Amino acid sequence: MLIRCGYDITLICQQPTALVCLLSVHQDRAADIRIPETTSTTPDVPVSIYQDLFGNRCRRLVAPAGDFTIRGDATIEDDGEPDPVIPEAREIPVPDLPDNCLAYLVGSRYCETDKLSQVAWDMFGELSPGWGRVQAICDFVHTHIRFDYMQARPTRTAFEVFHERVGVCRDFVHLAVTFCRCLNIPARYVNGHLGDIGVPVVDPMDFSAWMEVFLDGTWHTFDPRNNVPRIGRIVVARGRDAADVPLINSFGPHVLKSFRVWTYEVGASP
Repeated sequence: MLIRCGYDITLICQQPTALVCLLSVHQDRAADIRIPETTSTTPDVPVSIYQDLFGNRCRRLVAPAGDFTIRGDATIEDDGEPDPVIPEAREIPVPDLPDNCLAYLVGSRYCETDKLSQVAWDMFGELSPGWGRVQAICDFVHTHIRFDYMQARPTRTAFEVFHERVGVCRDFVHLAVTFCRCLNIPARYVNGHLGDIGVPVVDPMDFSAWMEVFLDGTWHTFDPRNNVPRIGRIVVARGRDAADVPLINSFGPHVLKSFRVWTYEVGASP
């Protein structure tokens, strides 16, 4: 299938403001792109592109004072299959993990492993290691947290969401990631597009968060917010938590004036 995804975001800046934007389809899906991403800003400003420490594609620019709009649109081919489920996938002992997994075992800005380690071992430590234990974490987080956009808070941490029991998709992911890391399972935060293919219509659309967990030598997708395999995930950025992958990192004050995201199937592949 073909999936069209994009965004249209307008900010109001009080003065010229440096921005770093993580909004493009991740490079690991480059071979699947069928209509290349078109990007633009209004007003038009110079943009440079670089790759951050986590392999994400970042756009660097300076927004002028006043209204400033960033747009992007691309069409990507997808196999149309739900997220794979591999019940036999095993955990890998820490001494045998690849070096690049180790950063996803320790605490980070929103994932306080030190505060939740005992909780994690008390709740999940006796379960059989592997896919089933990670799924048990997702099951708990999915039922423990009440989703509520109106109570979103950008500073809420995993420890806080565990006690407050309310949040948005990023909060679900932070708590599940933290529990996995407490149990010595590498887990990383993912931001991307997830439309409503195969599920009831979601409106308005937004960027989504989920996680990837390292089992049996590769990264696997888990989604504690939705907690069911979904079709058509499109990764934008990966990191230790949301602090590493902000959609727009603003080096100065701004106000969000408008925000529109789209992700939908446009037709079958040729």
